[in-house]
Amino acid sequence: MIKGFITVRTSSSRLPSKCLLKLGENNILTSVILRCIKYKIEPIVCTSVNPSDDIIEEISQNLKVKCFRGSLQNKLKRWSDCAVFYNIEEFHTIDADDPFFDGNEMIFSMKKLIAEDLDIILPTISSSNGGASVGYSLKSKILLEALKDTDDSTDTEMIWSYIKKIKNLKFTTLEETKTRPEKLRLTLDFEEDYLLLKAVKNILGDNLSRENIDELFIENPDLHKINWFRNKEWIQNQKSKSL
Repeated sequence: MIKGFITVRTSSSRLPSKCLLKLGENNILTSVILRCIKYKIEPIVCTSVNPSDDIIEEISQNLKVKCFRGSLQNKLKRWSDCAVFYNIEEFHTIDADDPFFDGNEMIFSMKKLIAEDLDIILPTISSSNGGASVGYSLKSKILLEALKDTDDSTDTEMIWSYIKKIKNLKFTTLEETKTRPEKLRLTLDFEEDYLLLKAVKNILGDNLSRENIDELFIENPDLHKINWFRNKEWIQNQKSKSL
């Protein structure tokens, strides 16, 4: 079974404890865990040792899924230590900010990683630009080299800045497997993002496949305006972190 590392902390600055916000009957983190299970992706929650994240471990235990606690700042080290602890050779990254991810696209990415013997597959352009449909597929072995000259206090949030330095890295960007709405922001960083996610959940209920979500935005072309104006600021923040 494909392993999905759910990256999550409660210490978010713009939208505090956003992983605990309600989305329908569940909170965001629970929704992400259950979505993994629906797609037959084994969820492994990767959070920090900070006491503020005790609630995340509690949620994981209640849902009977694995939870690993590691570095607060160094996300790459957290992933690496988690992979070692559970003896995992490859995994897909799932951000708890992205509750409407496309599990089928993630499975496709992982199969490609193995079939083509790659080290890492980057998300599609549309996903990286806010669409939040797919994460990174990667081999655990590359993390040790990426972690050279870092320690627990190193902020590796922008992981590509560290991984791209690896010599002879075998990588590609996942091709677009589906036609997505041109303006679609389904990640959670701002209050407006939360309003949009709740609106989509209220409209579609449990029919939250990415196909249904894409169709909803195509049929309601003004829906994206709830939070799309935030995307420029978000992309600029991402770029500034990469410098």
